[in-house]
Amino acid sequence: MSQLKTITLKRGKEESLLRFHPWVFSGAIANLPDDIEEGEVVKVVSSEGKLLGVGHYEIGSIAVRILDSAETPIDEAFFNDRLMQAWKLRQRLGLIRPDNSTFRLVHGEGDFLPGCVIDVYGKTAVLQAHSPGMHYARNMIAKAIVSLPDAGIENVYYKSETTLPFKARLDPVNDYIIGEFETNIAIENGLKFNIDWLKGQKTGFFVDQRDNRALLQKYSEGARVLNMFCYTGGFSVYAMRGGAELVHSVDSSAKAVTLTDANIELNFPGDSRHKAFAQDAFKYLAAMKKGEYDLIILDPPAFAKHRSAIRNAMIGYRRLNAAAFEKIAPGGILFTFSCSQAISKEQFRLAVFTAAAMSGRKVRILHQLTQPADHPVSIYHPEGEYLKGLVLSVE
Repeated sequence: MSQLKTITLKRGKEESLLRFHPWVFSGAIANLPDDIEEGEVVKVVSSEGKLLGVGHYEIGSIAVRILDSAETPIDEAFFNDRLMQAWKLRQRLGLIRPDNSTFRLVHGEGDFLPGCVIDVYGKTAVLQAHSPGMHYARNMIAKAIVSLPDAGIENVYYKSETTLPFKARLDPVNDYIIGEFETNIAIENGLKFNIDWLKGQKTGFFVDQRDNRALLQKYSEGARVLNMFCYTGGFSVYAMRGGAELVHSVDSSAKAVTLTDANIELNFPGDSRHKAFAQDAFKYLAAMKKGEYDLIILDPPAFAKHRSAIRNAMIGYRRLNAAAFEKIAPGGILFTFSCSQAISKEQFRLAVFTAAAMSGRKVRILHQLTQPADHPVSIYHPEGEYLKGLVLSVE
């Protein structure tokens, strides 16, 4: 550990690390070694020289992502231990079952591996690095994944071309680190899904909505359902199993609509209750008749990826929800979400409240939703709570 380069913080800037927050911001640094390189493991000390932790260094506002507060070697044994802890938690959560082979194995800071995301789809794990340090550690991490006892994970696909900072000039290539393509069908709560980890968004599927999809199923019996921003049709498939009268899926991407149709056919071959449309969400909502749907899902992509976009995002959420409030049938149920980390729960609720007030309709909150337990939030890193949702009854 003595060979590690040392980053010294300014006086008084160690408080957040003493509270176990995993980030060191560039403005807190007093002394940076001249020969430091992106992605290397460094030691962080206070102005008095007290060890605060070890972590991955990178250029940017987040300068160090802390991996451990002690002098722990960041080697194969380290990743084996962290992956084992994550695996045991998923076992305790009851996610690893014959009828469920789809779950998140590592959720960055929530699993004490900042900069690392791993989603499991059957025998394949999709690994994403969000920091140069995790990019350089990818082979050790892949080895640790396939070494998990009784996990049955044989393939590790690395998908970080769009998640790593482009200024780092790492030139990552999306490809298999271990194994090869076998099948892209995975099971979630007994339902089958085609997962496009090769070209799809994120790791190929939105694992974080699993519990919310299951809740939607309970509200779907006999309902006319509209799934906006459907992507691969997760909510649509659950609505179909819940006994919906009809399900319409809408996405601006023709490819997403094709994926949705494929997933419906995989689970409900030849079922005429479902139709998918490649259209802009706002245009579709504007053109549809009042009272046409009893259950509407609004699950848009992140409207605000950075704090500078919050104002425009709030306008977007208000517009979107106002259109749904205006058109949903009396007694209808609205599932509405924000996955923007920059938008707080309070801000999202304010946007939905404003939209409800604009509609003049009576609206009640039935459920307040968030991400599932395989997307844990470190109590010291509240920024990890990004998914916000409300289930609303509209009179």
